[in-house]
Amino acid sequence: MVKLQVREKESIQEAVRRFRKLVERSGIKKEMRRREFYEKPSEIKRRARLRAERRSKRTRLAT
Repeated sequence: MVKLQVREKESIQEAVRRFRKLVERSGIKKEMRRREFYEKPSEIKRRARLRAERRSKRTRLAT
């Protein structure tokens, strides 16, 4: 949960900008997009496998 206390003499625009940055850093937007539509378990596993393959390929190329 993101909490933002508006500082003294802070404009609304500055507070909104700080709030957006906090939400972005916390990963809430990314999580919302991921949960927006139902994803089959097989698709989740497939995406995880592809991500692992890319990661292992990158580490092989780096060494």
